[in-house]
Amino acid sequence: MSKPTEADGVAAPGNPGAATAATPNLTPGATRPEAPAKDSATVRILIFIRDRGIFVLWLALIIGFSIWCSPYFASLNNAILIANAAAISAIFAAGVAVGIICGALDLSIPGVAALASCVTGWMVVNGLPVWLALVTGMAIGAAVGLVNGLISLRGFNPIIVTIAMLSITSALASIVAGGYTIPGLSALDFMGTERYLGIPAPVWIVAGLFIVGTVFLTKTRDGIRLMAVGGSAEAVRRSGIHSDRYRVLAFMISSSCAALGGLVTAAQVTEANPAASPALIFTALTAVALAGVSLVGGRGSLPRVLVGALVLATIANGLTIKGVQPYWATGVTGVLLIGSLLLDRWGSMTVSRRLMATAQASVHTGTR
Repeated sequence: MSKPTEADGVAAPGNPGAATAATPNLTPGATRPEAPAKDSATVRILIFIRDRGIFVLWLALIIGFSIWCSPYFASLNNAILIANAAAISAIFAAGVAVGIICGALDLSIPGVAALASCVTGWMVVNGLPVWLALVTGMAIGAAVGLVNGLISLRGFNPIIVTIAMLSITSALASIVAGGYTIPGLSALDFMGTERYLGIPAPVWIVAGLFIVGTVFLTKTRDGIRLMAVGGSAEAVRRSGIHSDRYRVLAFMISSSCAALGGLVTAAQVTEANPAASPALIFTALTAVALAGVSLVGGRGSLPRVLVGALVLATIANGLTIKGVQPYWATGVTGVLLIGSLLLDRWGSMTVSRRLMATAQASVHTGTR
């Protein structure tokens, strides 16, 4: 007669706890616990809300305003108006988003926009080629971003650096413009007030910007590394990648978007304004936060940022049609912003707890 072994579920001499450890093997046909499956479903729902919730919100707003503001809201012309109204905010939001994704929040955006538009406007009214004026304006944006990045790499706080640069660029814009607006920029109508296939030029510019930006961040090596730097710069550095290079690149992209936004704004109103409006950065940050871009870096999506800008424009448009005062739109936007932050925080914490519980359950039950 053979001796009982641990595989039979009986404790072998000198190992009294073995029977308990081997117990799961006694019932090979037993049903696995359902808790991990339920937790996995909950995690998938929460991740969907985090990643696609902004699209659901926008769809709900469209349906709600279509009913409330019928028949004026749900029309092609009004849709074009909304897209055009969101264009400027979307351009600035793209720059803010890229910076935040890489962990490089740039607050100098309003000043860069003012400086680029004033320099371009001055060149245009003084008879210089339009293409040269536009290239110069964009080059100014990239140069300011380069300076911001290089200074920040010296150990200075990027927020303080970019606030200082906001003051410097605002002052330079006023010097270039002599403290007044620069009118007569009708030569820029092709990128401001002109329509192509019935769609305003700024909408085409935004479409091109977000297509290129999305492809860059998701399909290219440098774009993927840029996002990785925002997630963990130290881990990227240890893998042999120069993380500092990508932080500088993020600042340059952010400032270039600011310059583009300033040029499009000047083209729309046919004048360059040296005043750096703080509302630009706040609107852009609101669109970015609504889009669920992680403010600590490493996670974000430009398509969601675009929808975030469209959400803001949709709210403002719908309330305007109903004759509601603009401050109500500001209040609603603030409520949505706080709600999105709370939802993101709650969702992230819940997902973390669910994943941890699922992992622990799998360890204790022997499932995989």
